[in-house]
Amino acid sequence: MASIKLNSIYPLFLLIIRLVIAAVFLSAALPKIQNPEAFGMAILNYRVSGPILSSWVALFLPWIELIAGFGLIIYPLRRASSLTIVILLLLFIVMHLQAWTRGLEIACGCFGSETALTSSVTNYLWLIIRNTTLLIGCSLLLHKDLRNQSKIPVAS
Repeated sequence: MASIKLNSIYPLFLLIIRLVIAAVFLSAALPKIQNPEAFGMAILNYRVSGPILSSWVALFLPWIELIAGFGLIIYPLRRASSLTIVILLLLFIVMHLQAWTRGLEIACGCFGSETALTSSVTNYLWLIIRNTTLLIGCSLLLHKDLRNQSKIPVAS
């Protein structure tokens, strides 16, 4: 009886995870697309790249986030989007960890320049926990989509 109930809740749980992660990435991408200069400065503050690379990342990364966010809810793009988001989240976690260990007090730039105004002290622990939670959720989605890949009939 409990397994029947669990089997009917699990797809809803995955849908909620998919929508939440998509919303996070879409809401993170839009302010950065609107103000790439401020995002470029946030990237530069991590002190891992120069101004030219930071500018290019500021121009392209938000669009990758936007496409991946939409791709999570568009069936043919789900696996590629999940994989892209997993890679991005791993990169974000590494960037926060390196900034934290180096003692940098910077605005993460996660949601555009608005995040710089909310706090003068960077809460790296929160950023890492948030991104790790998103990473676990997206990994569940990727696992589910890869497992279901074998169930999709291929035309011959």
